[in-house]
Amino acid sequence: MAVVSQSANAVEKAIGHVEGGVTEQNMTNPERDREAYGDPSGEKMKALVWMGKNSVEVVETLKPKIIEDRDVILKVTGSTICGSDLHLYHGAVVQLQKGDILGHEFCGKVDSVGPAIKNLKPGDRVVASFQIACGECMYCQKKLSSQCERTNTNKVENAMYGGRTAGMFGYSHFTGGFAGGQAEYVRVPYGEVNLLPLPDDIPDEQGLYLSDVLSTSWNCVVDTGVKEGDVVAIWGAGPIGQMCAEMSFMQGAKRVIVIDGGAAAWRLDLVKSKTPKVETLNFTDLPKGQSVTSMLKEMEHGGPDVALECAAGEYAKGMGHKIELALGLETDTSEIINEMITSVKSFGRCGITGVYVGFTNHFNIGGLMERGIRLIGNGQAPVHLYWEDLLKKLQNKSLDSSIMLSHRINIDEMDTLYEKFDARADNIQKVFVQTRFSDPPAPGTPALTSWK
Repeated sequence: MAVVSQSANAVEKAIGHVEGGVTEQNMTNPERDREAYGDPSGEKMKALVWMGKNSVEVVETLKPKIIEDRDVILKVTGSTICGSDLHLYHGAVVQLQKGDILGHEFCGKVDSVGPAIKNLKPGDRVVASFQIACGECMYCQKKLSSQCERTNTNKVENAMYGGRTAGMFGYSHFTGGFAGGQAEYVRVPYGEVNLLPLPDDIPDEQGLYLSDVLSTSWNCVVDTGVKEGDVVAIWGAGPIGQMCAEMSFMQGAKRVIVIDGGAAAWRLDLVKSKTPKVETLNFTDLPKGQSVTSMLKEMEHGGPDVALECAAGEYAKGMGHKIELALGLETDTSEIINEMITSVKSFGRCGITGVYVGFTNHFNIGGLMERGIRLIGNGQAPVHLYWEDLLKKLQNKSLDSSIMLSHRINIDEMDTLYEKFDARADNIQKVFVQTRFSDPPAPGTPALTSWK
């Protein structure tokens, strides 16, 4: 995959970018051009950077500066790690470069603002959306912020997908090349569009997760059409799967069955402990002769009404797909999607929220067509469409993001966090990463963990 990523970088350099970009891109670390992107004070910050496949480091680098009138420089008070970050860690997403600052979920306090910013001021508490939207294009006018037409001019993505996502923080040059928020400072383009003020009654340990996980989970559930009386099966018991289970019940689901196994099997017990109505299925502990599909059909006549993919396409189970992934014959395995297709009732709905980046083999298109299965790519969640309503749900206690929060660490141990999170070790579910700018822990949240 490293060769593929290097080739994609070379292709992008050769063919240039799509026209129409409205903000500075391919600036993933201020050290790449100290004069153009580094704060003139010379102040340093800690940041987590990608150094190669399965290698990240916490380094000192320059604080970013305002380079455009609508920029905001944010003091990061909270960030986290996401399952999507592991795709970068593994090198499964193309166009990473050594030294890129990672991280797409973060909140903070405004440090400084560009001259065109009118409604934010230093000291304001805000959360950032993981996508960078202009607020003005066709998609942004509909609050479909993840598909902004103007903040990612990457021609490789455009050619692969027939279009481009918005620019994204800390997620490779494939999505615009923006420095991420696993750092002590971050530059936020179009700050008034991409930052949501946090009220005093919402601590960072709740508000942070509006950045991605809550919006992504909600999008998965509502976009796939979970409704009153549905039986829902969810592949993956990580934070997204856990919140999808909770939100499916909020939407009236009758039953929710969560599937996981292997090194992450402990997550099934965690999800069950937080949401007792959930039923669980361990794919590594099936009765002899049984499969996930056969077990689901035993648990519910005809299978579930809805299947939600909250895992991702890079995790092959069978040897055939492992070989094809290793040889570059596919970028994503179709195993989970095929299980979903064969498991749901005829005319059932299958939503894909776990990350799939390219192409897959052995896809069961016959089962999809013959049984009338609705396969829905949920897309990168349009955070701006949901985050104000989700904030209200946090405020009125109809939604509680703390059920997934398991650990709190310092940013200087984030490289160790990547290793442990990748290994599904130490019962790490969702983490709050503090910086020197963070407030004291909110009551009832995890105490600080250190592995030093």
